[in-house]
Amino acid sequence: MPETAYIAHDDDGIRVDRWFKRHYPALTHGRLEKLLRKGEIRVDGKRVKAADRVAAGQTMRLPPQIVHGNLEEAPRTRQAPPQRVKGSLEDQIIYMDKNVIVLNKPSGLATQGGSGLTAHVDGMLDSLAFEKNQRPRLVHRLDKDTSGVLVVARTVPAAAELSRALATRDAQKIYWALVKGVPSTRRGTIKAALAKEGVRGNERMTTVDAADEGAKDAVTDFAVIDTAGEEFAWLAVKPLTGRTHQIRVHLASIGTPIVGDFKYGGTDVRGKGEIENRLHLHARSIDIARPDGGRLHADAPLPPHMLKSWELLGFDPELKGNPFERKQKAKR
Repeated sequence: MPETAYIAHDDDGIRVDRWFKRHYPALTHGRLEKLLRKGEIRVDGKRVKAADRVAAGQTMRLPPQIVHGNLEEAPRTRQAPPQRVKGSLEDQIIYMDKNVIVLNKPSGLATQGGSGLTAHVDGMLDSLAFEKNQRPRLVHRLDKDTSGVLVVARTVPAAAELSRALATRDAQKIYWALVKGVPSTRRGTIKAALAKEGVRGNERMTTVDAADEGAKDAVTDFAVIDTAGEEFAWLAVKPLTGRTHQIRVHLASIGTPIVGDFKYGGTDVRGKGEIENRLHLHARSIDIARPDGGRLHADAPLPPHMLKSWELLGFDPELKGNPFERKQKAKR
């Protein structure tokens, strides 16, 4: 029987063939085209082509040979295995059960492969197979220079359930950021549509009018946790949508760019003294529906460069709780 996967916010707007490349790398393009032509793969019940684009919340019907990994057909050429990268992620595990692994992804390690990348999480997932006879699967991503919680599914059914939770917003992610300057309000919501600009290889996101071609709605909540005078602020940030570079662009748009984010903040985001010129954005926590019922909550400790900045500025890196559910005291 066919099974259903949900398109997560991280996959919003990508092509059908790119979606399969991300989630089922062993499926060849030729085999995918054949399944599409036969109508065995459908989006919201409709036939699609490889170049069609998917939207967050849509359902992808998957034939059993994809779900259960039975992708063999009379081969004309030998199928290349998924890209593998030397190295282990065991030291980055902050939670594990029979369905899920939660990693504290280091800053500087890409989630997936790309041009010029020699190390990435996806290529190292074999190190997390343990007793399972299948390779773990990514269900969302973090930017290369963003650290923090990254959820990995240990089974195909778990991947489908976690993707559904992300697609239907049955998950909450909270990020910590060190920004230059202090927002004008202690709490706020940034609503600014985003679109891609620039040439291939030098692309960036920018805020645009929601009616513009290619614009995608983007909403981000933020709360000031603490400040160091008027020069730096520690923000908790909760993205309500999952656009590329959303937090970075939104915070820069209100005049408080993230320290070390030279792409969107220019030279104003340089550190000071011993504060490093590296991106200070960390996926602090996630709360998501478990594949087998209940809730999963995981916190990731700060990476070394951010922990050093917190100590230099007198911030408490052990702060617990959800800043969007209670008031936080801050020093001026």
